Amino acid sequence: MHVREFRVLIADDEPVARAGIRKLIEADPQMSVVGEAGSGRAAVAAIREHRPDVLFLDVQMPGMSGFEVLAATGSDAVPAVVFVTAWDSFAIRAFEVQALDYVLKPFDDNRFAAVVARAKRHVELHHERGLADRLEALLDRWERGSEATRGSPTAATSPAARPARAGSATSGGHSSQPGRSSPGSLTRITVRGAGQVFFQRADEIDWIEAADYCVRLHVGGKTHVVRETLTRLEEQLDPGLFVRIHRSAIVNVSRVRSIRLDWRNHHEILLRDGTVLPLSRGRAKAVEEVLSGSR
Repeated sequence: MHVREFRVLIADDEPVARAGIRKLIEADPQMSVVGEAGSGRAAVAAIREHRPDVLFLDVQMPGMSGFEVLAATGSDAVPAVVFVTAWDSFAIRAFEVQALDYVLKPFDDNRFAAVVARAKRHVELHHERGLADRLEALLDRWERGSEATRGSPTAATSPAARPARAGSATSGGHSSQPGRSSPGSLTRITVRGAGQVFFQRADEIDWIEAADYCVRLHVGGKTHVVRETLTRLEEQLDPGLFVRIHRSAIVNVSRVRSIRLDWRNHHEILLRDGTVLPLSRGRAKAVEEVLSGSR
């Protein structure tokens, strides 16, 4: 079984502190120290050379502070940055520059272990997101190639025109690539969680529900949570296929069975699977236009 190795860089002007961090790091078989730096300028050079997964960065160093190191390299140069300081007054500012966490000198073993565990989870999520982005870019290139060959004599045999392999990027092993019913509209939604990343076809979604800073995709009895706002998602979906029915809900119009009035004379939408959703009075006319195909 392959075990991920996490590359660690230690930047601290105190040799004793660097030795203490190294000792605690080396107690974890997944963590590997790839370099050390005793000043801010040396830390910048080491980050660019080693490209570590985790950086333990002293806040106060001669010539250049830890904050200046991040300003010089970019806060996204290292997936997980842990500030090292003797003063917890720096904690708030550390989080302001998107540091993952901080540890205080002298080091507490339990606190340090908790920070290391959090750093590893953060790095894994970072790599997972990167994989998802690369897969999505690959699918976009595949789709553009498929559209370019559509209608050509070789379209049926061109590799770009062949359907994606079952289960390669969509939930449930779907083997066909969705077409774009509206140019530029979103055809896939990236779903991350439970150690997996997959791409949910938009046209398979029954309805979408707002949930704080996330949305819930309701698909054939299953629910997937995506970190996105409903309004932002609405802007990317095909307006001919999806319509906002309420401040907290969007429906796939192909799933709508009927619009009706409840006992309070309020509009509601009945989906084909029996789901009943409230329809805002102010949106009723627009929804009816989409359902009738007049918009």
